[in-house]
Amino acid sequence: MSTKKLKIHPVIQLRTNASAFDRRTKFAAKMIYRVHFIGIGGIGVSALAGYYITKGHKVSGSDLVSSEITDALGKKGVKIFIGGQKSENLPKNADLVIYSPAVPNSDLELKQAKKLGIKCLSYPQALGELVKQHFTIAVSGTHGKSTTTAMIALILIKAGLDPTVIIGTKLKEFGDSNYRIGKSQYLIIEADEHFASFLNYWPEIIVLTNIEADHLDYYKNLSNIFRTFRQYVSHLPQNGILVANWDDKNINSKLQIPKSKQITNSKYQIKKYSLKQLEAKRLKKILKVPGEHNVYNALAALATARALKIPDKISFKALSEYKGAWRRFEIKKSEIGTPKVKKQITIVSDYGHHPTKVKVTLKAAREKYPKKKIWCVYQPHQYQRTYYLFNDFVKVFKKAPVDKLIITDIFDVAGREVKEIKKKVNSEKLVKAIKKERVIYLPKEKVVDYFNKNLKGGEVVIIMGAGDIYKIITKLERRR
Repeated sequence: MSTKKLKIHPVIQLRTNASAFDRRTKFAAKMIYRVHFIGIGGIGVSALAGYYITKGHKVSGSDLVSSEITDALGKKGVKIFIGGQKSENLPKNADLVIYSPAVPNSDLELKQAKKLGIKCLSYPQALGELVKQHFTIAVSGTHGKSTTTAMIALILIKAGLDPTVIIGTKLKEFGDSNYRIGKSQYLIIEADEHFASFLNYWPEIIVLTNIEADHLDYYKNLSNIFRTFRQYVSHLPQNGILVANWDDKNINSKLQIPKSKQITNSKYQIKKYSLKQLEAKRLKKILKVPGEHNVYNALAALATARALKIPDKISFKALSEYKGAWRRFEIKKSEIGTPKVKKQITIVSDYGHHPTKVKVTLKAAREKYPKKKIWCVYQPHQYQRTYYLFNDFVKVFKKAPVDKLIITDIFDVAGREVKEIKKKVNSEKLVKAIKKERVIYLPKEKVVDYFNKNLKGGEVVIIMGAGDIYKIITKLERRR
């Protein structure tokens, strides 16, 4: 089914009739043959690397540690360098270097690239160049970006619109990949707010899921977050579309969005969604992924589809078939114990690392498994996030509807930590502040043995965090 035959999405004229579609740079027009990525194991950077591979370019990359992401890229022919920064990792004939925003200016590879006069772009800058060549739908917000991006992508695919997708997780529908190359001019991206990365993008449609305090190592306070989001929304072109969660108080009261559904003084159209919609009940019944937060994600996807004039029949069908994404309430079966005495458990792998996301995920788990014993292993992500949101984490974990909570050491995010803060916070302090017998501290390397000794079989075990805690699941799978 071609885009033209569907006669949907009238906003496509934004690109075809306006100069916006001609904002292509010399970079976009030039054929890039050799691209080197610094921090290639990152979920966003690796997606862009995959995009270049599929387009036929020669790709290389480096990262501090290996992962299943770097392993997968290696199998696709990418030359991967693992370990400390080394200038010799950089191919001297590289046409372009793309680096993670977390890579410091002192990085030896980056310094060498600049010395050689090689064009260097951060990941957001490089993705921003891609945005200029497409009709872009950008999904932003503190929570729900990956799932909402996935849902919108699957709806557009089912509608025959064949989009290109850059997402911050892996989808089975994409062959366990975090990107998809389409043949149409549609591009769907997960637009991250950290380091104000999304200010590099000028999309036709912005989807705002919610706004909360996060990345305070960069923003310092909520006021700066609101200010940056307002600037981002201002990137919408004339008659662009803002899809906004109107149940989120920070969106409907802090971003100065016109209250009327009409354009009024704003240059963009507003499409609001809310849990009060009749469609919310229907979505809750048909969704395979649990939790009220996923109903919100589906409502955002539905509102986006309607803005593009995609029939509801297609949207509901796609949403009902969505099975979830990598580390987003990803359910697996596993075994613990000994070869002679094996005990079956259900594992839920989840990426949640913000107090609110932890709260809604554990609530969804209790709703899905009301009669099961639920254990949670949580790895705090980044010392600064744990420090700035310490009291919020304490409140969430005190009320967490789980039978056992294990908190492991904080995941140290390379290049984003501050020595003074690392001295002020740790997981033992977090456990002590929670003051619950069912909450314990345990080093990550001791978790599997603790499972074997204490789980009876039949439990639901949630492995949660944005760091490397998911590797525990790999160890459990190898024991089977």
